[in-house]
Formats: sequence, structure tokens, C-alpha cells
Amino acid sequence: MAKFAPDSTIDGMLEQIALADEMYVTDSQPTSYADLGDSVAVLAGPISLTPGDGNGDFVIGDGDVSGRKVTVAAQNGATVVATGDATHVVLATGGSTDVLRYVTTCTQQTLTQGNTVNVGEWGVEVADPT
Repeated sequence: MAKFAPDSTIDGMLEQIALADEMYVTDSQPTSYADLGDSVAVLAGPISLTPGDGNGDFVIGDGDVSGRKVTVAAQNGATVVATGDATHVVLATGGSTDVLRYVTTCTQQTLTQGNTVNVGEWGVEVADPT
């Protein structure tokens, strides 16, 4: 018998990512929300996001190769709040919950305080089990 996971099972993980209401560009990888601005320099953010599948900043659908994928909308013109080398993009839920949702790498580039940065559309894909 082949391995199988219904779309709804994979979507459960992707829906957790799509709960993010903040995006950050940072100089290293945080492992918790508390790291943002503490041990990890925030270079841009928080960039406000509209959480939830299909609400504007996140769309869950079929994966490019297999499985399922959440696509994160591009965020253009975000203000750079500190000078440094951008290496990561972070999704989080702020406010009273302060939850780190997802961290990915980006093409390293030097950002200068007072300028703006664009974060292109990107996605997180979970493949079907094999």
C-alpha cells in the first residue's frame, strides 16, 4: 500500500504559516519571536500582513511539484529600519501571542537604513509522501 496524506492534512501545516500577520527581514535566523530585535537584528519590519488563506497575502493550493503549497504575496516598499546584511525573511504573529511561524533564507544583500526593500512572492511547498 502506498503512503498517502489527504490535502487537508498538509493544508493544516500551511494554514499555521498563513496565520502570520507580520513579516521581517533580518540579518540572521531567529529561533523564537523573542530573538527579533534581541539576538537577531531586524532590518525591515514589522511589515503588516493579512493572515488567512485567500485573504490577500496567503494562498494555499496545489504544489508546483506535488503536494500543497502556501504562496506568500510580494511586499514592496518596506522601510529599512537598520543597516545590515539581509539573509532571512521571517513570518510571525505579533501582538499578545508573539509566535514565530516560518523562517526562510533570502539572497544576501546589504540594506541601508532609511531606504526601502522589496520582498518578492515566495512559497512553502510540502510534497506528497513517497
